[in-house]
Amino acid sequence: MTTDTLTTHIPDVLQTAGPDARSAGRKEWADVCAYDALLPERGAAALVGGVQVALFRTYDGEIHAVSNRDPFSGAYVLSRGIVGTRGDAPTVASPMHKEVFDLRTGVCFDHPEVAVPVYEVRIRDGRVEVVVT
Repeated sequence: MTTDTLTTHIPDVLQTAGPDARSAGRKEWADVCAYDALLPERGAAALVGGVQVALFRTYDGEIHAVSNRDPFSGAYVLSRGIVGTRGDAPTVASPMHKEVFDLRTGVCFDHPEVAVPVYEVRIRDGRVEVVVT
């Protein structure tokens, strides 16, 4: 699938992006998709360096990247969760057990001892880039 088709259809996994930077122990930005391919308040999954990442674009234009794996069920489904807020925190509720995670920190609101990994994300030249180290 080409990047051009992403603007009208976001598949379950956008693409495999970048080399496996984790094995080299260095920070490497992986190009994932066009910023405009991510719809506000909707999630999309991407495979980055062998890691499933859930990407979210909020209404204010921010992009967040967390692990796509729901730690309570073990299913890779967070990209299909419901995006919302709690106070000023952007959140995603897992579609499995409805546990809510802070997209900035990965911490679960109801079980603060549980968190999903959060990944660095940036927009460069209209493209979303993610680091998985």
